[in-house]
Amino acid sequence: MSETPRSRETVGDTSAGLPQRRTGHAFAHTPRRSDGRPPQTPRGPRQPDPGGRPGTIPPVPGRPATSPRLAAALCGLLFALVTWQVLVSGPLLAPDHAISRALVRTIPDSVTERLSDLGNVPVAVPVLALAMAYAALRGRRLAALAAGAAMLAVPALVVPLKEWTARPGPLEPWAAGYYPSGHTATAAVAYVGAALLVRPYVRRPWPVAVALVLTGATATGLVLRGWHWPLDVLASLLMCAPLLIGVDRVSRRSTRRSSG
Repeated sequence: MSETPRSRETVGDTSAGLPQRRTGHAFAHTPRRSDGRPPQTPRGPRQPDPGGRPGTIPPVPGRPATSPRLAAALCGLLFALVTWQVLVSGPLLAPDHAISRALVRTIPDSVTERLSDLGNVPVAVPVLALAMAYAALRGRRLAALAAGAAMLAVPALVVPLKEWTARPGPLEPWAAGYYPSGHTATAAVAYVGAALLVRPYVRRPWPVAVALVLTGATATGLVLRGWHWPLDVLASLLMCAPLLIGVDRVSRRSTRRSSG
């Protein structure tokens, strides 16, 4: 059977049956917005923070972040509750005594005393002083002053509370003045305050983590050694939380101003 021209066209040229793209007004037209701008405006690059990291992504709408004022108020309320229980010998003191009896001197004193020494003024305060000096040299004097004010507030709060509550110690029931723990308060404000000051200049959040570990080690050593009740160190942490929240807010504002 002979091959006709029509059959050769059908078999050999398969592209003849495909639809061809037609150029015309429909393909040449580019949709535009009514205000004359392009249909989608490209986003500009995010500004980096002082540490050189890319800017953070804005929070998701509908999920507001926890208010620092609310957190500070909650800590203050819990601190007032614990203080009231200590003053009236309330029901919270029973588990407090039980936990202390179960933990005191379960670890050698040589270890717990070293941990407790982390809250000594000659050990903790120089760390904060160095961080304050560094922040001031970098132009964040307001943040450094806020951290220093928080440290000055520690004895101004702790000393009157010790005299007012006159709580005896776990191993010295004849003594008084154990509530709240001054060593825990000193460690918290010094170490965490220093971490908040140097945080904008490092690429990882390790300063705050190290500060929390040092503060927790101080509180743990005080309880295990029998120098403080668990509620003593808990109250100090609750008391210092609003101070550190204030330092954090001032530090963030100072960072934005110095970077701007």
